[in-house]
Amino acid sequence: MSKKKIYVAESGIHGKGLFAKKPIQAGELIGVVQGKITRKNGDHVLWVNEEYGVRVQCDMRYINHDPKPNACYYNTLEVIALRDIAPDEEITHDYQWD
Repeated sequence: MSKKKIYVAESGIHGKGLFAKKPIQAGELIGVVQGKITRKNGDHVLWVNEEYGVRVQCDMRYINHDPKPNACYYNTLEVIALRDIAPDEEITHDYQWD
């Protein structure tokens, strides 16, 4: 995803958040998580399974939790829009385990 479509700004949910700069269509790739494998919890850790996670070291770390998310992480570490996302709308993910 080009940085032309996303930006980081203050969030009404928590701290900083990731926002759409331009419309993002349902099913569109928002970005790919980049980081280092970890077995320790901490800030910006995305748990891939119960054994290890990824300490996110890119703008995807600013995706905040929402029980009604507009994006999701796939096992490939891709972040995909679940529905159309409007400009200046915060990009969110449901952190709960399925």
